[in-house]
Amino acid sequence: MQILTKHLYLPIIALMGIFLFYPIDGYERTGIKRLKRLELIKDGTIKSTTPLLAGAMKSWEEINLILLPQRNDSISSFFKEDKGLQAEISTLFRGLDKSYSLSILDISDPTQTRYAHRNETLGYQPGSVGKIAVLVALFDQLQKIYPEDWDKRIELLKTKTVKAGVWALTDEHTIPIYDIEKNTLVKRQVIASDVFTLFEWTDHMLSVSNNGAASVVWREALLMAAFGQAYPNLTEEESQAYFKETAKKELTDLANDVVNLPLRNLGIGHDEWRLGSFFTRGANTYVGDKGGSIGTPLGLMKFLVQLEQGNVIDENSSLEMKRLMYMTDRRIRYAQSPALKEAAVYFKSGSLYKCDRSKGEPCGKYEGNVQNFMNSVIIVEHPDNCRYIVVLMSNVLRKNSASDHLYLASAIDRVIRKG
Repeated sequence: MQILTKHLYLPIIALMGIFLFYPIDGYERTGIKRLKRLELIKDGTIKSTTPLLAGAMKSWEEINLILLPQRNDSISSFFKEDKGLQAEISTLFRGLDKSYSLSILDISDPTQTRYAHRNETLGYQPGSVGKIAVLVALFDQLQKIYPEDWDKRIELLKTKTVKAGVWALTDEHTIPIYDIEKNTLVKRQVIASDVFTLFEWTDHMLSVSNNGAASVVWREALLMAAFGQAYPNLTEEESQAYFKETAKKELTDLANDVVNLPLRNLGIGHDEWRLGSFFTRGANTYVGDKGGSIGTPLGLMKFLVQLEQGNVIDENSSLEMKRLMYMTDRRIRYAQSPALKEAAVYFKSGSLYKCDRSKGEPCGKYEGNVQNFMNSVIIVEHPDNCRYIVVLMSNVLRKNSASDHLYLASAIDRVIRKG
């Protein structure tokens, strides 16, 4: 919250509510404990009032990169407008706010992709979608530590434990903490004493979009960059000493490079997608903001296409990041469309809204009257091999745009299926 004037009260809230990614059978591979609970729900050992969706049942080994055979194709070759698809997509926005922007790529036939767009270069505050940049930073640094050994990268994610500290404070999003021995699930906010593995912190960052977890993962990527191959044995005491003894500007510059340079290496421009600040105030104890955050449909689409090509860091990293984006439980906004019930979806949503109460206008949660960003990034894979990628971004004031995102999801699905 921020007091701007005596009469202007402007709460700023970055929120996102998606629950439970990574394939359900991934516990043995990752050590992410909540996946064990989902396994038990799936096999009937644990009764749940929320049934698992048909599209959530893929094994981690069944997830593939769709554009891998097109790995060497130029990224620009995917963005040639298909006139037929463009005409149909354009009709969907009649009557909707002009702020809606879209980038969509039909990859049902990887050799004959179809592209359509709307305001694709318009910039938005990405909100929690920006956490994908932190994910990329993590895998970029893992590759630098173990350039020739993928198994060691996975082992480090699974076994390296780190403490939350002040970096994770504060965030209203809860995290699921499952005790396998007691078969108990607790959902609560992150506290400074929490200790999880890198895999679990990453899962908390994506599955429930926990801001504290995102700051912790970003912090660890920063430490990887600073300590290199010494990072796997880095202690909590050494980490704390580094942050206390290093100038804030130096830390800020390094943190900014860690998350943004991998995007530049993908040909994503500074004004197409960048991340400029951590997700918690606690992190600002050590690291400042720099450059602001922005996202465009085209910039995010460039990332998703190269993810499917296996070109984000390397093939193994691209595939693992896609697994971490796989939704295995509750779906919201765009992903909530009934048309996607049977589909596997790889999804991230984000929002940021601001309210100026002095205007005397309606204003509330997801209904900001100053800013009201809502963004959806999704890869859809139907069982019949209808497959496509969508980046949808909006800034509709004084209205919760979730219903419009859901409507557009169903309408876009119908258009793509028509071929």
